[in-house]
Amino acid sequence: MSVAAIVPAYNEEQTIGGVVEALLSCPVIDEIIVVSDGSTDDTVSVASRYPVKVVALQQNVGKGGAMKAGSTHTACDVLLFVDADLVGLQTSHIHALVEPVVSGRTAMSIGVFSDGRVSTDLAQKIAPSLSGQRAVRKDVFDAVPKLEDSRFGVEVALTQYAERHGIAIVRVTLPCVSQVTKEEKRGLILGLQARMEMYRDIVRSMLPGKKVQEDYDDE
Repeated sequence: MSVAAIVPAYNEEQTIGGVVEALLSCPVIDEIIVVSDGSTDDTVSVASRYPVKVVALQQNVGKGGAMKAGSTHTACDVLLFVDADLVGLQTSHIHALVEPVVSGRTAMSIGVFSDGRVSTDLAQKIAPSLSGQRAVRKDVFDAVPKLEDSRFGVEVALTQYAERHGIAIVRVTLPCVSQVTKEEKRGLILGLQARMEMYRDIVRSMLPGKKVQEDYDDE
């Protein structure tokens, strides 16, 4: 099965290079697509230095919309989604995350941080279904309705779809991987505000008939 790695990114010029380099080092990945979700920094410029496909969205459409856009630019059988602000991503992590899907054991896997930073580890232990590190068969991803409107609720939408359709989600431990937090990127006040907006997206995604419209922000 062919694998496309899709990296949704909003203003991630500081970390996108390291994430792309980790993906390029992994032979199981056939294609890499960076989707800049209306970034206003040098995310597109940095990503374009590498032999990857860069999709530069002119307007900010939200994380779910960026992931959906990435899917439309590939014909690979399996989609691997990784966040653009990861720290410590290695080839072994990518292999472990993709293997359950490529082998046919399941149609969806989720990566859960471990032995990294206390703040990011704890969040994923409490709610592993919200992890942005996920491998999924393309036909399953494309069948999930309204992902383009889900914004930060995209992970909830994917998990709920899998549960409703009897897809066993395999959890994969990603040791020593973490993320740069919103507060570190934007400062305490703006970072907390962005985090609250993200939580609001997630909560609304759990309610039937709700269309989330808040602004997308980095993880």
